Amino acid sequence: MTSAPIIAHGLVRHFGSGDNTVRAVDGVDLQVNQGEIFGFLGPNGAGKSTTVRVLTTLLKPSAGSATVAGFDVATQADQVRRSIGVALQDAAIDPLMTGRELLDLQSVLYGIPKTRARERGEELLERVGLTAAADRRVGTYSGGMRRRLDLALSLVHEPSVLFLDEPTTGLDPMSRLTLWEEVRRLNREGTTVLLTTQYLEEADQLADRIAIIDHGKIVREGVPRDLKSAVGAPTLLIDVDSTHAESARSVLARFGDLRPTSEGTLGVGLAQGAEAVASVIRSLDEAGVHVRHLELNEPSLDDVFAEATGYRLEGAETKSDAPAAGARRGPR
Repeated sequence: MTSAPIIAHGLVRHFGSGDNTVRAVDGVDLQVNQGEIFGFLGPNGAGKSTTVRVLTTLLKPSAGSATVAGFDVATQADQVRRSIGVALQDAAIDPLMTGRELLDLQSVLYGIPKTRARERGEELLERVGLTAAADRRVGTYSGGMRRRLDLALSLVHEPSVLFLDEPTTGLDPMSRLTLWEEVRRLNREGTTVLLTTQYLEEADQLADRIAIIDHGKIVREGVPRDLKSAVGAPTLLIDVDSTHAESARSVLARFGDLRPTSEGTLGVGLAQGAEAVASVIRSLDEAGVHVRHLELNEPSLDDVFAEATGYRLEGAETKSDAPAAGARRGPR
């Protein structure tokens, strides 16, 4: 038996039947190694959360297989649940209970002795910075405080594998940074983390390896640095008047491969690098194209995502040639 704490082979999860079948997860192969932070990157509807729900036994796979902490998610669900911590973005937390009461209840559910449960609760409250708010009702907590409490609840039984489903969605920048540091600290202490996110910076900052998922399929996987290096040339982004867009596109195509961008901008991978910028601007000027704004960006995870999927993760909703919402959406 391999020591990898998360393994999936040909994992499929579909919803509906017949012509209305939606394959939210479509043949995912995945291996998360011991002691790493693995980032699962993709837009809403790509299949991230559905994959996590299968791996955490909240949904049964339609096909394929997966093991978590050495246990089969379909046939050994109880053992999986006792081995993992899970913090879902839509977790229901009773607003009438206090943070301390919820931690005590979680300890009871995991069969932790009362004395140890109280010690563990105090440790976790301090760890996530909620000691002062421990006896307040959760309904009075801010969004960041609730996320930190949810993280504490997932750690009560000291799991070896932790699933975090978009843990910083909706948080302010300071709360996001605080949660990032706690994830890093947990990982340094030996916890294996699978983190789903739609934030490029979050994946780049936290993950040892990432997988990009789109339409239920993994389209890229690897170390962020290596994925960005594979993209190659930097991207020149320009903003021009819509009446000159076609002329600008023709000019840019002479200097490299056109790249997907947000609506309202054009992009090209400059094969000759930054030194080609002056030539591009001169050629645009000769073609009668006025550039309102330009910027040169080194390869990023957004470039990796765009190369793999044909659209940008950031601003993909407004991209004119992006797939229709119904084609990309579906059960998460």
